[in-house]
Amino acid sequence: MRFIHTSDVHLGKTYRTSIGEAERYEDFFICLDSIVTDAIEAKVDFVLIGGDLFHVGQILPRTFAKTIETLQPLKDANIPCLAIEGNHDWIHRRDSISWMEALSQMGYIRLLRPSRTEEGGYCFDPFNIETGMGGHIEINGLNIYGLGYIGAQAGSHVERICEAVTTKNNLLLFHVGIWTFSPVEIGNMKPEDSHPLAETFDYVALGHGHKPYIVATPAGKDYAYNPGSPEQVNFGEQKYDKGYYFVSVNDGEYEVEFKATSPRPMIVATIDLDEAEDADAALLRFVEQVKTQLPETEDDRQPLLELKLVGRVNFHPFELSRERLNVALKEIANPLHVEIKNHLSLVTHTGGEETVKKSLAEIEHDVLKELIGANSEYQSRGHLKTSVPFKCPF
Repeated sequence: MRFIHTSDVHLGKTYRTSIGEAERYEDFFICLDSIVTDAIEAKVDFVLIGGDLFHVGQILPRTFAKTIETLQPLKDANIPCLAIEGNHDWIHRRDSISWMEALSQMGYIRLLRPSRTEEGGYCFDPFNIETGMGGHIEINGLNIYGLGYIGAQAGSHVERICEAVTTKNNLLLFHVGIWTFSPVEIGNMKPEDSHPLAETFDYVALGHGHKPYIVATPAGKDYAYNPGSPEQVNFGEQKYDKGYYFVSVNDGEYEVEFKATSPRPMIVATIDLDEAEDADAALLRFVEQVKTQLPETEDDRQPLLELKLVGRVNFHPFELSRERLNVALKEIANPLHVEIKNHLSLVTHTGGEETVKKSLAEIEHDVLKELIGANSEYQSRGHLKTSVPFKCPF
């Protein structure tokens, strides 16, 4: 038996205020489509999605329609797509059907969600094709259980989860991170709390963190696998491999292979402009340093850039405007989307040789103070600190 394990696809993610909004929106569907194509070509028995299929619970109708279009080939090939809800998939109004539930009722996914007993235990009811609900499904002798996101207390639920399972040849689909492995700070459990899962489940298919990792028992047996996200979701993820797991099961033994996907290029860099005399000189140094960060690749897709400007400069940081930087970036990198974090400090002299460094935040405070002082209504209160932060135009 063979299957694909992916997670954290984040369909619907984009940059709402970017000129590259439409193209970035397509990236995540293109990535899922490539996984669907691989699944069909490999004739896998099923596909697992470990949560966060969507970027938000309340998706746009066009996102739902495009998701159906992307998953349709799997349905046509009779390859079940088993999914659970991640923290991004949840909707808080439980009196209305979620998009994940709708997909399940329409047969595009099989949403696995357990019920709870009055005593707080778990009950993995058999999946019902008609209602699109259930917590357990059997495929070719493999018992697959699904458990979505349950938050930071997940570790305390492990015993009850295992007690609810009485079968053998078990797989658990679980949207949770494991501390020391997961890059996210919430929704994790301790490794020692997760180890008992290995006694009940031969393979624990994780989701949540966007970095791939494998968890082993103290004896060294691998049992839990997190594929990470197949596309770059947030800045900082360029450090991680991107892909999914292709798994073969033979006589109860799991052979797990990481298959790389092709995410959009992402560059995160710190640009040092220390001691630049004026904005023109700083711009030249900015261009030179950005060029060194551009990878040598045949990928012609426009990259995603996050640039942090640092250093003590001898000109007002506002002179190095976003407009000037964007014009320069378009010529050398033509990014699809760019985020610039201006951490430059202005160097001023207060007499003699004494030098005082003013950060951008301090400059903003001075500007705000001048604006307050210029208005006669507030002149008497110019010495007071405002409780409303002054937002930097950068």
